[in-house]
Order: sequence, then structure tokens, then C-alpha cells
Amino acid sequence: MLPVAALFADNRQPERVMDVAAAPGSKTTQIAARMGNAGGILANEFSASRVKVLHANISRCGISNVALTHFDGRVFGAALPETFDAILLDAPCSGEGVVRKDADALKNWSPESNLDIAATQRELIDSAFHALRPGGTLVYSTCTLNREENQSVIEWLLSRYPQAVEILPLGELFPGAADALTAEGFLHVFPQIYDCEGFFVARLRKTAAIDPLPAPGYKVGKFPFTPLKDREAAAVTAAARAVGLEWDAGHTLWQRDKELWLFPLALEPLFGKVRFSRIGVRLAELHNKGYRWQHEAVIAFAAPQRAFELSQEEAEEWYRGRDVYPQTAPGQDETIVTFQGVPLGLAKRVGSRLKNSYPRELMRDGKLFAGKV
Repeated sequence: MLPVAALFADNRQPERVMDVAAAPGSKTTQIAARMGNAGGILANEFSASRVKVLHANISRCGISNVALTHFDGRVFGAALPETFDAILLDAPCSGEGVVRKDADALKNWSPESNLDIAATQRELIDSAFHALRPGGTLVYSTCTLNREENQSVIEWLLSRYPQAVEILPLGELFPGAADALTAEGFLHVFPQIYDCEGFFVARLRKTAAIDPLPAPGYKVGKFPFTPLKDREAAAVTAAARAVGLEWDAGHTLWQRDKELWLFPLALEPLFGKVRFSRIGVRLAELHNKGYRWQHEAVIAFAAPQRAFELSQEEAEEWYRGRDVYPQTAPGQDETIVTFQGVPLGLAKRVGSRLKNSYPRELMRDGKLFAGKV
């Protein structure tokens, strides 16, 4: 995806990243992959219904370094000033670049609506620029073609902070990118050149600190989690390792009631400054007999070298929610099952049977694999 590629074009490894308009999650998941699930990503989405989709995709992909928020993106400049090493603003736009696949994209199009959208985009990029630390990278992108929502938004930012904005050209982002380069160094992909959707990408660097915005007036409320003490954390870590779950020092253990969570360490400085919809990965629930390990934690933290590998037929049964009867059962009562080294879930051995714990909402029927492996 071009905006994500632009964010990492200099091969820097940012510690803290924000995706301002993140749903449905393709950008966030690609950013997490580029970061190797290290550091921390704040993934924000204004639409409440799309936050659920965003979380589902992050969880499905085994991503553990993300915190989700549900705000208007214009709040972050005041709430989190000069906090992020890199920010991606894939801004809401008129969608002119996608009309070939979605003719309805132009139903509400008008020159007046473009100007209204551009006004919102200016407010969003101003907020994002305030949230970016000096030396950090900001990528602004849209899937539209008009100048008002693209070049003019960047020109407005340059005029507002002339001593603090540097344009980073994108002519080498991919082979042939120079053909889509504007005079300023922005990438403006037109459908007739590449036989694809239209796109605009600008990559900027913040070269100096700027005056902060007024502090926000809202109340965040009490943070509902508490960090585990060293002895408690050691006990949880040992129990997790016994079933094949491992994590690095970039994650810390927190508790809320009977829930145990793993949070990305890089995002802890943000706690208490904004309200989160979700942070990190829910690891387990406490019960009388120990821990009930959660599926999302298995996908995120499984150590494949300690797992039990299923055959293709067994993996198909697992995805359908059925118990598996391997020829040779694993030696331990609880074991992570994998297919081609990819974790599928946590199974409980009952005699010669592996009891399925795959979440019902993820189960699939029909033909799952194209052919024999």
C-alpha cells in the first residue's frame, strides 16, 4: 500500500506511530508488519461501527502493538502534542480516484463539497502535525484527484509553518514512480497512467517544534488497569510459557478485574491522556484452576517451535470447529496447534482427542484449501 510504503521509505524504524483514520485496518496491519510487532501504534477511527471491524482485523492478524481510539482526528494535536515518530493521515476525501470500481462514489460530488472536505482535511493535517515530534515523518494521502484536497492542503500547511515543514520527494518509492511525481515531489497516481485507482501521497518531515495548541478540556477518567507486580508477572509468564506463549520486553502485563492483558510498552506514556477503546492483547482470564488463555493471545504470542503441527485434513477440521483426532497425541494437556507453522489456536487433550477451542464467529465451512499441501 503506497501510504505505508511512503511512511517507511527511508527505512527508519519508528517507535511510536499513529494511524489517524485506521479502519478497516489494512494500513495498520501493514504498519505493524513493517515494525515487526515492536514499538507501539495508536490506531484511531472516528466511526464506532468501524472500530469493531478494525479490532477484528488486528486480532485476526496476531498484532500486539496497537491501541485503538475512537475520536475525531482533530483532537490529537492538543491531546498528544509532539508525541509520535511517524503519522499516517489517509484523509477522508471525495473518492474521485475510485469511481471505476464504485460509481456511487460520485453520487454526492460537487465542487462545493470538495471545498468543504478540504477544510476538514486542513484541520486534520494541522492536528496531526502538532502531534508529530520534531524530526518525525507525516504521510498525507487521499484516493481523490482534485487539487483542492491534495496539493492545496499541503500548500496550506507549508504556509502555516514555513520553518517547520520539509517535503520529502517520493520519486523512488517504486519503479516508475517518477512518472507520477508532481513538481513539488508529491506522488499523484492517475488511473490512465497505471491502470489502477487514483491516489495522492505526500511525505513530509517536521524540522522544528511549533507552538502547542490549547490543552483539551475533556476529562479522560480513571485508567481501569493496574500493572502486575513483579512476582505476579513472573508467575503469569511461567504459566504462559508452559503452554507455548512467549513475549518480549516490549510488552507489559496489566490487570482489570479477572482479565490479564499485555500492553505495548511504547504506548504507556499515553495512558491517562486519551481514552482508549482497546489496548494490546487480552492474554487470559483468571479462574479457580489457573488461567483461561485467550485465542487472540495464542495467535499473537505462540512459539511455533513448541506447538503441535496439524495435517491439512486436521487443520480443515479445526477451522470448522470440530475436534481433531491425530494419530499421535501431544504430550501435554494444553497445546498450541499449528498448520505450516502458523498458530491456529489452543487445544486441550482429552484422551486421544484434541478439543477444539476455535471461536465460533471465526469458524468456516466448505472447501478451505485450494489443494493438497
